[in-house]
Amino acid sequence: MVSDLPGGGVSHRPLRFFWMLDVSGSMAGQKIGELNHAIRESLDDMKSSASENPHAAVEVRAMTFSTGFQWMTPKPVALGDFVWTDVSVSGITDMGAALKGMAAELSVGNMPERGLPPVIVLVSDGQPTDDFDSGLRALLDEPWGKRAVRIAIAIGDDADQEVLRKFIAHPEIEPLTAKNPQDLVRFIRYASTTVLKSASAPASQTAGTQLIGTPPPPPPPPPTLADKDVVW
Repeated sequence: MVSDLPGGGVSHRPLRFFWMLDVSGSMAGQKIGELNHAIRESLDDMKSSASENPHAAVEVRAMTFSTGFQWMTPKPVALGDFVWTDVSVSGITDMGAALKGMAAELSVGNMPERGLPPVIVLVSDGQPTDDFDSGLRALLDEPWGKRAVRIAIAIGDDADQEVLRKFIAHPEIEPLTAKNPQDLVRFIRYASTTVLKSASAPASQTAGTQLIGTPPPPPPPPPTLADKDVVW
């Protein structure tokens, strides 16, 4: 292993990538089908992108939330071993509870000491039905939660853009709005490749920067498709 000490190289450091997925009743039908398809289809590109930075060891976890929340993966899984399992819908949109669950996972005791900034990708088509603000406070009160690269993808125009902006909490990053299945595939691929590559880049790995400041914003996302293609 290469040394992390000043003057040495950069070691092989873990980077945790989290899917945080709304599976409430409003996601029924085409939306949940296309979300499953988009994540499943993005995995090969995600693995290829991660392989371009051998200094970062990417680990994946996936959470769904509706009435309450559930971890699909009981513990972080190495990206090379991660397999997508399709999710189904039910219930309401307890986003606040999900954020508290994410905060607990990002507590200092649950995160690797020499980890890189985690990436959290929140996907939702609606509005929280519980106390979003207290959940967000819990997440941002955790040093790793505050330092995380937080990306939000809205499915359709009914998603609460202001809530998603609060989640991102970065002046240079806006929510991505998928207006059709093609947008969703492109944004999922962007989050799992371009954003992941940016978070694992050498600028995020400088020795001695653990839990200090926030990483730079990722490159701009692809544009949405023309309005004539709107489905959601």
